[in-house]
Amino acid sequence: MASFQVNQKCTGCLACVQSCPAKALSYEDQDGQRSLLHNPLLCARCGHCWRICPEGAIEFEQFLQGKWEKVITTDLVRCTVCGEPVYTAKVKQILSDRLKEDLEALCPRHRSGAALAAWHNALSTGERLKGVRK
Repeated sequence: MASFQVNQKCTGCLACVQSCPAKALSYEDQDGQRSLLHNPLLCARCGHCWRICPEGAIEFEQFLQGKWEKVITTDLVRCTVCGEPVYTAKVKQILSDRLKEDLEALCPRHRSGAALAAWHNALSTGERLKGVRK
């Protein structure tokens, strides 16, 4: 996970704290030690602290590069005709539970084809489609 980090080059000069426009950096002096504090909720990710640090102690490159972070992975359900991803297994389970029926996974292209086939079948057999008024 990308995060704000400070390496061992930090001298505790507080140039970063004093220049942070978002006030996302602070410090505390306690028991003869200085701790640098970072609040990621306040951080604007502007990189000003990284640029201002005279020692090059702030490792902020991950934020500046804008890399994607994987936050969750779920299983995909694919179209039974062409294999294109349609939705996740969790979505299918929720829909099936709510509709009280097992859904056939069809992509938009094949779903519209299935609807068209149902209309043609209904016209040829004279069967009334569910939810359609004459």
